[in-house]
Amino acid sequence: MAKVHPQMPAAVPPRPPPPSDSCITSRRETFTLWMKSLLIQGNGYTVFNSDGEIVYRIDNYDKKCSSEVYLMDLQGKVLFTILQRKLHVFGRWEGYKCNGSKADSQKPCFQVRKHCRILGGGSSCEVTVRPNEAQSCYYRIQGLAGKSTFKIVNSEGGVMAEVKQKQTSSGVVLGDDVLNLVVEPHVDHSLVMALVAVCGLIHHRM
Repeated sequence: MAKVHPQMPAAVPPRPPPPSDSCITSRRETFTLWMKSLLIQGNGYTVFNSDGEIVYRIDNYDKKCSSEVYLMDLQGKVLFTILQRKLHVFGRWEGYKCNGSKADSQKPCFQVRKHCRILGGGSSCEVTVRPNEAQSCYYRIQGLAGKSTFKIVNSEGGVMAEVKQKQTSSGVVLGDDVLNLVVEPHVDHSLVMALVAVCGLIHHRM
């Protein structure tokens, strides 16, 4: 049976989990997304790094597709609170960056608005990121309706992160709840994980 995440050699001791503030690196990073919570009867997802270590998780004790979820690191420190605003016609989600258990600001760090195309069966989401009062960035989540494959691109069309169904080194395709995530250099991993969570909520996968 294929493993969800890579297995480290027995002779190499596991490294300690990286600190939560090391969310940006100068190299491309690969993660494995398991669209399951580690909690029994819980909803959410679990993220492994390339060494098979858990680095991010969402454990939703409420019903599936909850209107409020929390992105955490391995130790349970809350990094983002994600809220759904149901008054928007297609759906809107807001992410509040957190320091431990409290939001850093009463204003959202990012907003995601869903758009649908009647022809072609595709879907996309507009993302507005406001790291501070004076700066705004605009991204787009591009994907196919009902598919696990999608990209997060910047305003110039450059790929920041890409999610695909995971394959083993021998080419065996794993289940549709096991995904491969590649994040490009100098991109905030925690922000990408929060946007992936929004995609999971939109498609009723967590």
